[in-house]
Parts: sequence; C-alpha cells; structure tokens
Amino acid sequence: MEHSEDSQSAPGGDVQAAAGPARSQWLPAGLAIAAGAVLRVWMLNTSIFEVSGDPLVYGAIAKNMLLHSRYALTADGGITHSTLIRLPGYPLFLALCFRLFGMENYFAAGCVQIVVELAGCLLLAAFACQSAKRVRPQDGDFARWAGLATLWLGALCPFTASYAVRPLSEALTLFAISLAMWAMGRFCDRPGWGSALAFTLAITGAALLRPDGALVAVAFAPVVLLRLTRGEANFSAARRARMAVICVVLALAPFAAWGWRNWKVFHLFQPLAPRSATDPDERTNPGFEAWAKTWSLDFVSTAEIYWHMPDDPFDVNALPERAFDSREQYDTTMALAHDYNDHGMKLTGTLDAAFARLADERTAAHPLRSYLWLPVGRLMDMWLRPRNENLPVALDWWNYARHRGETNFSWFYVALNAAFLLLALMGLYLRPRFWVPLLAYVFLRSCLLLTIGGPEARYTLECFPIIFVLGGIALAPLFSQTHPAPNVSSVTGMPTRE
Repeated sequence: MEHSEDSQSAPGGDVQAAAGPARSQWLPAGLAIAAGAVLRVWMLNTSIFEVSGDPLVYGAIAKNMLLHSRYALTADGGITHSTLIRLPGYPLFLALCFRLFGMENYFAAGCVQIVVELAGCLLLAAFACQSAKRVRPQDGDFARWAGLATLWLGALCPFTASYAVRPLSEALTLFAISLAMWAMGRFCDRPGWGSALAFTLAITGAALLRPDGALVAVAFAPVVLLRLTRGEANFSAARRARMAVICVVLALAPFAAWGWRNWKVFHLFQPLAPRSATDPDERTNPGFEAWAKTWSLDFVSTAEIYWHMPDDPFDVNALPERAFDSREQYDTTMALAHDYNDHGMKLTGTLDAAFARLADERTAAHPLRSYLWLPVGRLMDMWLRPRNENLPVALDWWNYARHRGETNFSWFYVALNAAFLLLALMGLYLRPRFWVPLLAYVFLRSCLLLTIGGPEARYTLECFPIIFVLGGIALAPLFSQTHPAPNVSSVTGMPTRE
C-alpha cells in the first residue's frame, strides 16, 4: 500500500504532533519526580523512618484530639493534661492521617509527606523559571533549564528527602515555604485572589507548624504588600484594600484562636509556642542553658549532653576541654554533676542557680567567646556539618581508625552539602528576581540560630528551598546555550512572560 505525503497531515498525525510537545514538557519533570519518589520510598523502608522522641509527642497530642477531644498529653501514669508545647499544625496533620489510615499509622503519614514534599519541588521549579527570567530576559531556554535543574536538585537531595519520611514537621514546613515562594512570584506577575490566598495559606501554615515559621512572612510579605500597593489596571484601590484586610484577618485568625485557647486554659498569653518547649507548670533551666552556651559548639555537644539534661546521668568526662577554664571550674563542675546524679538526676532550682553562677563567671572572663565565637561556631556547624543525623553514623564520624566506612560516607555528605551551598552562592551572584527576600529569609533564620544553645543541622533545613532555586539558576547556563529545554513552569501554572 502506497503512502502519500497528504497522509501525514491527517487528523491522526495532528494528534501525534500535538502529543509530542506535551510529552516533551512533562517527561523531564515526571522523571525527576519519579526519581525523587524512588529515593523517598527507599528511605521509608529503612531505619531512616523512625518513630521516637518528637514524633511520639506529636502523635500523643493527635491521639488525644481524636480520642478525648483535648489538645493534651498523657503522662506515664495515665494522667492527661492540656499542653501548649507544640503548635497545632503538625498534630492536626497527624490526627487527620490517623483518622483516615488508622490510629498511630505513622507509615501512612510518611507516605503523605512524600507526596506533599515532591509537590513542593514542582512549585520551586516554577518559581525558579520566573526568577531566572531576570538573569537572561531574552533567553527562554535559560529560565526553563533553571526550573528543571531546581526540580532535580529538590527531588534528589537526600537531606530533605530523609525528613520527608520521618513523622516530623520539617516536610510540611518545606512545602509551606515552597508554596509561599511560588505564590509570591505568581502574585507579583498576576495579582489576584488565588495567589493572594495561596500566599496567606502558606505563611500561616509555616507559622502553625513551627514558631520560627513566622520568618517566612517577615521575609516575603513585604514583597507581596509592595506589589499590592502598586495596583493594576482594573484593580481598584478599594479591591486592593479589601484583599489586604481579608488576607491579614485570615492569617491572624488561627493564632488568635490558639492564643485565646492558651489564655483560657493556662491564663497565659502565648500566641505561638514557648521557646523552652515547656508547659507553664514545668520547670525551665535557664542557668544550665546559659552555662551550656559557654562551651557548646557542635552537634556532639547537643547529642551527648544537651538532650540528656535533665533525667539522664551527667558524665563530666563527656564534656570537651573548652568547658573548663581552670582546675577550679573543673572541680566545681564535677561537684555539680555529683549533686545532680545523687538527687535523682533533676535540675533543682539550687543546681540551676549554681550553673548560672558558673556561666556568669565564664562569660565575664571571655565575653567574646560566649557572645561571638561560640554562637558563630554553632551556626557554622549547623550549616556545614554532614547532614547524617538521621543515619546510623557515629557521632565521632571523623575518627577514621574507628569508623572507616562511616568516615568516608560522612565526608561525602560534607562535600555534597558544600556543593549545594556553592551552587546557591553562584546563583545568588547572578542576582535573579526576588534575590533580596530570599537572602533576607536566610539571613533572618541564621540570626535566630545564633541564639540556639544546642545546634542541630536540621535547623538550617528550612533554607533549602531557597538553595534549590538559586542552585538551579546557577546550573542553567551549562545547558541553555546548546540544548532547548521543556517548559517546566507549565506543570504548575506559573505564568511565563518572554
């Protein structure tokens, strides 16, 4: 049978031609999402998925919400008491998962988090497309490659992936930050109720998950408000004012309700969660924490001492040499440790006051160490150490003679973390659109972390959505000149203006 040239223009041929561009747009994004899903599902079926510590606290609150209609915790003796040590965002998420998939089904919660976090990667890809247009306005392929590179970086990053499978608030927080960035970019291009409400939902959700989530609003909201005040054709001043008022009310309403509940139950004004993560009737230990800040420098200090006080034995030999400035301080610390261990491993008011005096003595002798060098050192530890806290890796991973395999793996993680940060710096150097609010968020969060006494690398994890976007923009020049790129932004509906 002969084939004429006219047969190529038949309706079937048009359908195939139309399907080709569609596949070319979705296939690269689909491959990235599939690869990210495989990575996370593998992690979900390893020891990385662990239910202990904070997940059990969140889960206990969720169970009491479902079983007793109380935002409460149940003590070891079976006594249930109201609590405010955790914001309601993540317990509500767990309660929903428990209701849908079965009580204490943390595995199902991990599966939902995988979907949510990968959706956040798509939002970041679309945001990167918009941000990169300022770098090369006439090069559409550059922006699309930036979006695709961002998607791959977010999907395959093991640091964020490992928290997607753990019953902790990090995965939802990363999604909230990604949604806030995407909504900010969309609103600046097409102001409207959809993007305004999405931004409001994002910043409110971030703050309901973690108290430090409020920094998202501090860094990004000025950009949205500035765009709102500039106006648009067919966008009256009255409509702008109405939009601003409604969004502000919606953003503040959950915290007003939470603050009213805390006032009613505890007679305490607490619109977020206490920094000490303690209920009003629980003892805090400001003296011990002040003393710890005079020597705590890295995650080893957090894991071996900070997390175990009170309730666990205090081993002075676990302290680093920088914890003592003299033999007298060593003897004083040893005496305090004996007193603590001999009295039920409780930090009494007298003991805490003694630690406070020791902290004052050390700070007065070396103020720069306490107020500058150690805080900066803790911040650097949170940014630069290998992010292996979810893995079965020894705390002293650098001891090659004892942990050869773990040492090699940890140094690989150090290099991988450094590569992400270097790419982000390269992308920042290109000054893409929205680089100021992105940098502002990283700066504000880093300033907050300077006040942390027990450093953990996961505290900088919330900056990784920004690192992915800037890193994707840095990688775009490697491909944009020689290879056409698919329009990744079409996956999430981000407007594309050439």
